[in-house]
Amino acid sequence: MSSCCENNCAINALRETQRRTLQIVLAINGVMFLVIAVAALYGGSTALLADSLDNLGDAVTYGLSLYVISRSTAAKARVALLKGGLIFLAACVVAAQIVYRLFVPGTPLFEVMGAFSLLGLVANSICLFLLWRHRHEDINMRSVWECSRNDIASNLSVFVAARSSLVYRFRLA
Repeated sequence: MSSCCENNCAINALRETQRRTLQIVLAINGVMFLVIAVAALYGGSTALLADSLDNLGDAVTYGLSLYVISRSTAAKARVALLKGGLIFLAACVVAAQIVYRLFVPGTPLFEVMGAFSLLGLVANSICLFLLWRHRHEDINMRSVWECSRNDIASNLSVFVAARSSLVYRFRLA
């Protein structure tokens, strides 16, 4: 009997630790969505817009992950599938923005892109660090860790795009 209670207590402690971690990364991504969205609009950067939408998607993902912490494995799997759908939806929005830029071209402000991509890299690195210890606990936590890991590549890509924009601008000058 005590073994059952100990297991239940351990599971509850694990869920509480996961809950606290998810609340922190949810807050980080919510703030970063707002900050980077404003920077994207100011700087005219589709890459930053994609990055901000990714932060919004991650915030929604972390919210959904909070919801299913105490739910069944099947519920966690359904939410993981929904998270994939949200990523696809964000990709469609970015694709639409790219098509728009084909007809209404503009050179983004590389300074804004570079600075905010690095800020996003720092924020996502913190999230990845916080989620690191949870990555093997269950499908729910594995999926949020994967989101944060992929965000690092995204931030680096935006920084490379900012550098490319800088090179392009000076070639035109």
